[in-house]
Amino acid sequence: MKLYDKERIDFKHILFDNKALFLLLFPIIVEQLLNSFMGMVDTMMVSTVGSEAISAVSLVDSFNNLVIQIFSAMASGAAIICSQYIGGGNEKESNRAAKQVVFTVAAISLGLTLICLIGREGLLRLIFGEVEAQVMDNCLVYFLITVLSFPFLALFSAGAAFFRAGGNSKFPMKVSIISNMINIVGNAVFIYGFHWSVAGAALSTLISRVFCTIVIFYYLRKPKQIIVVRDYLKIRPDMPLIAKIMAIGVPSGIENGMFQFGKLAIQSTVSTMGTQAIAAQAMTNILENVNGIFGIGVGIGLMTVVGQCIGAGRTEEAKYYIVKLTKVAWVGILFSCLLVFGITKPVTWLAGMEAGAAQMCFEMVLAITIVKPIAWVGSFVISYGLRAAGDVRFSMIVSTITMWCCRVALCIFLVKVFHFGPMAVWIGMFADWCIRAVIFSTRFLSGKWLKASTIKN
Repeated sequence: MKLYDKERIDFKHILFDNKALFLLLFPIIVEQLLNSFMGMVDTMMVSTVGSEAISAVSLVDSFNNLVIQIFSAMASGAAIICSQYIGGGNEKESNRAAKQVVFTVAAISLGLTLICLIGREGLLRLIFGEVEAQVMDNCLVYFLITVLSFPFLALFSAGAAFFRAGGNSKFPMKVSIISNMINIVGNAVFIYGFHWSVAGAALSTLISRVFCTIVIFYYLRKPKQIIVVRDYLKIRPDMPLIAKIMAIGVPSGIENGMFQFGKLAIQSTVSTMGTQAIAAQAMTNILENVNGIFGIGVGIGLMTVVGQCIGAGRTEEAKYYIVKLTKVAWVGILFSCLLVFGITKPVTWLAGMEAGAAQMCFEMVLAITIVKPIAWVGSFVISYGLRAAGDVRFSMIVSTITMWCCRVALCIFLVKVFHFGPMAVWIGMFADWCIRAVIFSTRFLSGKWLKASTIKN
């Protein structure tokens, strides 16, 4: 089967030429890259306080990442819905959908914040079990403050998605860059100036998220972009439209949530290996996030591109972009993996990691550098394109099954039976990537994903 039919594509009038693709993708990649580098700097700054502090931040962030992924999935649902309406030339419906996304995201994030505040200590002990007393004390402080940022995080994710759906990825990038700088400066002031340890790191995160949310929604009020959101108090729930949005957001949220639940299960296993293993796994996670940034940035941009193509009824063009950007992502992943591998030892040294933890981190990054260029792109980038067409249920089912079977079950089996260290986490991850890559490539070639356009349902 042909990947796409060139004869059915008018290359003189395609929705996104090379220049338009570059202007869309480059800011997203830069934003994602800086976010990860800032996360790495953030971790390095906290690590200077002590192993208990970095262990606490690592544990709590494994839960916070679950929340971030759920909100990102909801934002993805917003981007897909709005992109398809924009591609179909229906900007009025795109604006109406955006308002319902704001209403839904605000309600869900506030509810989740309240639940986490009430059940803070019990929730952490349920997830992480009996960790060292000093680590748990730090966890409780860090969690309390970061939970307050959940509504701002959710709203910023949605607001940034609105700009990207309209093809403007440059503005969210600028806001994110300033926000990250505020976070880093805040860390320096609160951790080194006031000696507030994990509380300082959490407070700077809260302040930066409040800032970016205020800025993004201030500019969404201006009638200069495709999507305009204003008069917030006049927004009333439109249940049919909310149901359509949730039809995309819920499966994506479940998929992303299951990934994070799996990581929590794995984190619970790693937490029994000692402080060095926790620190090594935390730094490896950060470095792996960095070498995947290019591919994730391409995937996020691909959702806007494919969404607009589907909304305009240009299915062959949608196939063309999935193939083209998958190739672009593969080249980027290859180079970024090699780059991150090259800086691993300097980073662990600058972070002041203990020798044993640094060596474990280096070995895990080496394995990632070998496997990731082979399997990761097919596992993730293609699925971004399928989800942009509305094919979210298939992606959710496949990803959930492979995650629990490979990432969780295989990891725990290797640890409990063969007494593997944290490398077991990555062996399970590699198996998951390989299986997903085969399944999603087959799904793309079958063409069944083209039957799921959201705005037609």
